[in-house]
Amino acid sequence: MQSYEVISGPLADAAVWRGALLWALALYGPLSAPLSRLEASLETSTIPENWIQRLLILSSLLLALAVGLATQLGCSWALGPGWASSLGVVVLGWSLLLTLTNRDRT
Repeated sequence: MQSYEVISGPLADAAVWRGALLWALALYGPLSAPLSRLEASLETSTIPENWIQRLLILSSLLLALAVGLATQLGCSWALGPGWASSLGVVVLGWSLLLTLTNRDRT
């Protein structure tokens, strides 16, 4: 039979993408904090304010997705895709818990 798969390999598994999105959500906050240097450099540029905001949002989302995919692939290799996705859920819950706890301190 002829296979009509467009993509093959580890990225063809839906569990990898679900886990990558979970990891991206969990790592979005901690990874967007170092982008303050980019924000500071963009404030002195001649780019309009609304484009600066779009660029900052897009760069933080892409960074979180790239790191989330790399984390999911690494954990999938070590633990298997199902376990890596489950670990992503745990990290997401832990990240939300830490965010809510730190919000009360400030």
